[in-house]
Amino acid sequence: MDDHELIAAARRAAENSYSPYSKVRVGAVVVSEDGQVFTGANVENASYGVTSCGETTAVATAASAGVRKIDTLAVACIDADDVDNAYPCGRCRQAMSEFDVDRVLVTAGEGTEVREHTLDELIPYRFKL
Repeated sequence: MDDHELIAAARRAAENSYSPYSKVRVGAVVVSEDGQVFTGANVENASYGVTSCGETTAVATAASAGVRKIDTLAVACIDADDVDNAYPCGRCRQAMSEFDVDRVLVTAGEGTEVREHTLDELIPYRFKL
């Protein structure tokens, strides 16, 4: 999949979000180093700590299928009005770190702006064992 297709898939994944509390739908697509594709959406819970972000849902789905290295993660927050408000949270960034994500694509709303980052740009000095 090219970057345009990844972003479109992340937007489609966001449509499956369960977000009755925040009303903010987030979808993510993970591409493993061997090209497998996995999607995820945020799944909220009345007990906020049980909530799963779209990015961590996609990462967990990939990991559950045996993926141990992620090439790209694309995330779309379709209810954000600005890309600055669509970035993965710290928990998601740490989850991405565990699987050594190479590239992160971020977009928001229905706009066409897509920002590309390395994980080191998003989480410098990340925690590693």
